[in-house]
Amino acid sequence: MKQVTSLALAAFLAAGAVNASAYEAGDWVLRLGATTVAPDEDSDSIVLPTSPATVLPGVSIDNDTQLGIIPVYMLTDNWGVELLAATPFEHDVKVNGVGINAGSVTHLPPTLSMQWYPFGGQRGWQPYVGLGLNYTFIYDEDVDPQLAGALEALLGASEAKLSLDDSFGLAAQAGVDIPLSDNWAVNLAVWYIDIDSTAKIRTDVGTVEFDVSIDPWVYNVGIAYRF
Repeated sequence: MKQVTSLALAAFLAAGAVNASAYEAGDWVLRLGATTVAPDEDSDSIVLPTSPATVLPGVSIDNDTQLGIIPVYMLTDNWGVELLAATPFEHDVKVNGVGINAGSVTHLPPTLSMQWYPFGGQRGWQPYVGLGLNYTFIYDEDVDPQLAGALEALLGASEAKLSLDDSFGLAAQAGVDIPLSDNWAVNLAVWYIDIDSTAKIRTDVGTVEFDVSIDPWVYNVGIAYRF
């Protein structure tokens, strides 16, 4: 049954590709979908100012999925400019090795990319690759009660605040629009984004600082509409 369904879907997509118009200079394409940010993080160790120093093996950051809103303008038949935007992503942060919930962070990662469409000007599937720049706004950082309790036990801290610096970096991507009609298509896309930040945990007895490379893979599955 699954094989029959897969074959039927493939036939449907192929039929749509035959009737689809080509992407051309001046077209707008709006992609909407489920966009997942999956961090491939690498964190420095966290050194707490105890005596002797307590060293924790960094942090991990979980995935989140939000609504992706991704407009594209075709400068020529083969070249386009894309803005990756989305509703805010929220990630839980854990301290590695001890299973403590550190807190949560919210961010927006707008990414502007120049794209190349090798089949632009031709009917059918529209694969593309791109390179761009990302600026990630990180805000609404919250400390989890588990981390606050651990800092109170280890340092005698009565309060704690978490902050992460914004990030500016490069992004690379690949994707494809699989046409269903002249204007509608299924979009599949992936980005790799360089996001590096410095995290600070501020307490009333001192500040702990460490670097985090978030470097997420970002995936989008959705639809595209050509204007």
